[in-house]
Amino acid sequence: MSYELKHGTNKKLSAGRFYPLGAALYEDGVNFAIYSQHASEVFLLLFDRTDGAPTDIIKLENQTRFVWHTFVHGLKAGQLYGYKIRGAYNPIYGMRFNENKLLIDPYAKALTGKFRNTDNLLLAYDPNSPFKDLSINRFDNTLIVPKSIVVDDNFDWQGDVPPDIHLEQTIIYEAHVRGFTAHKSSGVKYPGTYQGFIEKIPYLKGLGITAVEFLPLHEFYVEDLLLEKGLTNYWGYNTIGFFAPESSYSTKNSPGCQVNEFKTLVRELHKAGIEVIMDVVYNHSGEGSELGPTICFKGIDNPTYYCLTGSAMERFRYYVNYTGCGNTLNLANPHVIRLVMDSLRYWVETMHVDGFRFDLASVLGRENGMFEKSASFFDAISQDPVLNRIKLIAEPWDIGTYQVGNFPVDWSEWNGKFRDTIRKFCKGDSGQLTDLGYRLTGSADLYGEDGRSAYNSINFITCHDGFTLYDLVSYNYKHNEANLENNGDGANDNNSWNCGFEGETNDQNIINLRKQLIKNFACYLLFSSGTPMILGGDEFMRTQRGNNNAYCHDNEISWFNWEYAKKNPDILNFYKKAIEFTKTHKIFQRRKFLLGRDLDANGVPDIRWFGKDTEKPSWDDPELRTVCYQLDEEEGHDHFFFIILNADYNMQYIRIPKLIHQKKWYRVVDTSIESGEDFLDSGKEVLLDPPDYYLVNPRSTVVLIGK
Repeated sequence: MSYELKHGTNKKLSAGRFYPLGAALYEDGVNFAIYSQHASEVFLLLFDRTDGAPTDIIKLENQTRFVWHTFVHGLKAGQLYGYKIRGAYNPIYGMRFNENKLLIDPYAKALTGKFRNTDNLLLAYDPNSPFKDLSINRFDNTLIVPKSIVVDDNFDWQGDVPPDIHLEQTIIYEAHVRGFTAHKSSGVKYPGTYQGFIEKIPYLKGLGITAVEFLPLHEFYVEDLLLEKGLTNYWGYNTIGFFAPESSYSTKNSPGCQVNEFKTLVRELHKAGIEVIMDVVYNHSGEGSELGPTICFKGIDNPTYYCLTGSAMERFRYYVNYTGCGNTLNLANPHVIRLVMDSLRYWVETMHVDGFRFDLASVLGRENGMFEKSASFFDAISQDPVLNRIKLIAEPWDIGTYQVGNFPVDWSEWNGKFRDTIRKFCKGDSGQLTDLGYRLTGSADLYGEDGRSAYNSINFITCHDGFTLYDLVSYNYKHNEANLENNGDGANDNNSWNCGFEGETNDQNIINLRKQLIKNFACYLLFSSGTPMILGGDEFMRTQRGNNNAYCHDNEISWFNWEYAKKNPDILNFYKKAIEFTKTHKIFQRRKFLLGRDLDANGVPDIRWFGKDTEKPSWDDPELRTVCYQLDEEEGHDHFFFIILNADYNMQYIRIPKLIHQKKWYRVVDTSIESGEDFLDSGKEVLLDPPDYYLVNPRSTVVLIGK
C-alpha cells in the first residue's frame, strides 16, 4: 500500500521554530524540525500505533536555514511519527530521495523497535534497478518501519551527581549490556536488559572497577544478510539513531521505556561510584553502501550526510568506505558535525553519561582523505564547554590508517601497542624488552611530547574484538566456524599461546599454567602506568570457545556464563586483590610517566630497572625474557616495590637490591604459588629470607614490598 503525500490533518498548526532539531515537547504541543538542504518537499506523518496507517500527513511549509519546521498543537509525549521527503533521484550526483520510504528522525530520542529491511527481497523484481541501488526501490514501507517517539526528558534523578573520577584513578570494565545478564546463570529478573544490568551492580562494586565502558547503546540496524544466516549484529556497531537508546535492551513494557530504563541504569551505577562510558559510532551509519536500505540519512539529504565518490561518469553514486561498513559520515560538513555534537551533549546533559569511546576515531579526523590532528571535529570538541571536560577515548585507527599516539591533547587512546607487546612478551617472544619498558611506564614515546600524561594511555590486553583472556592462553588459532564464513573472518595475528593443547583440556598442569599466565596478564595490566581496561568476564575466565570475532552471536558464545565465576574463584579473587592493591598504592596511579629521572624527597628515582643481578638490564638482548624494576612510593606510605617479570621458561635466580632506612623486603605476589598464597593481604606479606635473592619460577610474576 502506498500513502499519497497530501496534506491531511485536523490538528492546529503554526510555523514553529527551526531549533532545536528533532521533536521538542512543550506544554501545548510539539515542535518538529528537520534539516534537508536538497529536499523539495517534506512531510511529517503522525501515527497512533506502530503498525498502523498514518493518522495525519502534514506538509511542512516553513523553512529556515535548510531546516523544515512546524509546531503541532495538542500533541503529547509518546506521539509516534516519521518523515517522508520528496526530491530529485539522481544518484550520479548523490541524490537519493525516495518518497516511498518512511524515514527515522535523525534526532529521535526513541524508536518503537528494530528496523527490518524488505528491500533486498524485492530487488530482483524491480525493473528500474539496473545498478541494484536499493534507494530506488518503490516498495512503501510505512507500516513496517519503526516509528520515532516524542520523549519527555523529565526524570527523577534523585540528586544524581556524576562520580567525576580522575582518569588516573579509573579502572575500566568493558561490557555488553545484553550479554552481561542474558545467560540463565545470571539469575536476574530481566535478563539481557538495562534493568538486568542494574541487578549486577553489587558484583561490579565488589570487583573494584570505577567505570563501565558499554558496547554501543545507540539504536542500531541488524543487516538482513546476517538475519538470513540465523545470526545478528550483536555488538551493535551499526547506528541508525544517535539520540535513541537501543530498544532491544529494554523490558519492552511500553513504547520508549528504554529511555528511562537507561537513565535508571546510569543513576544506579553512579550511586555505586561507577562511571558510564559509551562506545559510540559516529564514523558511519547503518544504511551501508548503495546496496543498503534507506532508513534515515540517505532519504533526508544523502550528499550532506555522507562522503561520496564515483567515476568520471558517475561522480557521486558510491560511498567512501574508510570504515569497512559501506559508508562514511561526512564530518567535514558543518551540519553533520552539529548532529554529532548535539548527540554527544544530549548523552552528557540529559542522560548523565560520563564519557565516550569513539569507534574507528581516525575516521573522525579525516579531512580530504587524510588524518589531521587539527580536524574540524576535534576543534569543535575542544571548544565545547560540556564535552571538553569529560572522558574522550579514541580507537585510534580505521581501515587505512593507524594513529596511535597522534590524537589531540584532550583525548586518551586505546593503546594497541601495549596490547601487542604485553602479549608477545608474556608468551615468550624474543626481542620485546625495549618496547616493554615503554609500555609498562605509560608509553612516553607515544604521549610524552604533546601535553598528555601516562593515564592517556588506555592499556588493555583483550577487548570485545578478539580473544577473551582465557582464550588467549588456550588457543593458538581462531575458531570462527560458527560465523559461517569458513573461518575466514577475524584476525590471524592474535599473539596467543595455548600452553601446549588447543582448547579445553582436563590436563591439570596445562590448566594451572593457563591460570598462572592469566594472573601474569592481570599484574601487567593493573600495575603498569596508564589507565587499565579489563574485558568483562576475563576476571573469571570467560570463554568464547576460540572465536575471536563474535560480533554476530547473541547466544552463549558471547554471553557471560556466571558459572565460571563459581568455577574459578581463585582468578576472580586475584583480580579483586590486584585492583585493590593499585588503589591502595598511588604509585600505580601516578599522573607522570615513570622515566627514572624524577627524584622524590629521599633522593631515590621513581623507577630503577634491573637485570637478574642488580645491574642494568641488557635492553638490546633479543633473548632476554626477564626484567625487574623498583618503584619508590614516598607519598603517604614510604613504600618500595620490586617487581620481577619472568617470561622465560626457566627458573631465574634474581638478586634483590638493598633498601634504605633499614627497610625489609616482603613477598606480596607470586603468580606461580597456589591460590590463597599467590596474592597476600596487607599485613600478611611474607618476609624475604634470605633477603638478597629470589628464585623466580618459569613464566611468573613476583611483587615485593619494601617497608
